Amino acid sequence: MKIITVIGARPQIIKAAAVSRALIRDYEDRNPEIREIIVHTGQHYDYNMSQAFFDCLEIQKPDYNLNVGSGHHGQMTAAMLAKI
Repeated sequence: MKIITVIGARPQIIKAAAVSRALIRDYEDRNPEIREIIVHTGQHYDYNMSQAFFDCLEIQKPDYNLNVGSGHHGQMTAAMLAKI
């Protein structure tokens, strides 16, 4: 089973850290068929707004980065949905 975690902004990164740790601790070691796939939307693309949280919270590198960047809310949402 694949579990896809979509991360876009800092609050989501922080919440996803707890979920990722629980998945690794409780499932991935005992059941190799369960795997988390992390998709980063790329809304926050500089180190201090994104990667610093991945590093500090020891979250695995995202499997995919949508590189949405910045823009109007509707445009960013549309780009994320299209790329996902």
